[in-house]
Amino acid sequence: MESLKGKIVLVTGASRGAGRGIAIELGKAGAIVYVTGRSKRKNTTNQWPGSIDETVSQIESYGGQAIPIQCDHTDDLQTEAVLKRIEAEQGRLDILVNNVWGGHDIMLEPQVKPFWEYPLDFWDAMFTAGVRAQLATNYFAIPLLRKRQSGVIFHTTFWDDYKYLGTFYYDLAKNALVRMAYGLSMDLKEENVAVIAVSPGWMRTELVLMVYQTDEEHWREVKALKQSESPHYIGRAIVALSSDEKVMEKSGQVFRVGDLATEYGFTDLDGRTIPPFTT
Repeated sequence: MESLKGKIVLVTGASRGAGRGIAIELGKAGAIVYVTGRSKRKNTTNQWPGSIDETVSQIESYGGQAIPIQCDHTDDLQTEAVLKRIEAEQGRLDILVNNVWGGHDIMLEPQVKPFWEYPLDFWDAMFTAGVRAQLATNYFAIPLLRKRQSGVIFHTTFWDDYKYLGTFYYDLAKNALVRMAYGLSMDLKEENVAVIAVSPGWMRTELVLMVYQTDEEHWREVKALKQSESPHYIGRAIVALSSDEKVMEKSGQVFRVGDLATEYGFTDLDGRTIPPFTT
């Protein structure tokens, strides 16, 4: 069912991972999806699998509409250009999914160390290419949302009921995104624009599968991935929230995908309802 037919959506950081899963599910729900990221086909970041072109191709294979725009969201001029293009081509924006995240550039595998053993580069990866990049996208997108006095902004993050998330910079950045959603919800309350943080669980992204030297056909053979979920699971959560006529009642809050699955009745691709991931 195309519950979001005709909605104009921007999903940032959608070359792979959560961004790709979210973009595909929004496209399947009928939205016109603008897909941004650094990776183009045959020219991907760090030679990782996935690109904005491949994401668009998958959306189109389901009969959806999508437009790829190469963008490094650490460059404000590039981010501004994306929103100007959307305004010129569509005249509006209905849903923004802030998913861009630079932490993967330096930390593919869990590294449990105290703060002082990490290089200061971790700040730039997680805050400049993560938190600030999402903030800047909001800055250029909010005028379009305010114009229509409606819409939803999502921030993908990780949250586990205020528990420490294991590594200092990661914990700080992910909680900053939760707080960003709350603060923006206060500023946008009278504009009828909802702002929500959404926390997936242990996702089988392309990079996770690469680290564990497996793929979607064989991941069940890897013990560490037994309770993992596909990136489509958070995509279905975003679709459910975006389709909820009472979404403003959830503005300013953070929700775990497993809890949303129970509330809205969706499953992952394999039919499982996967409970929230805990640290």
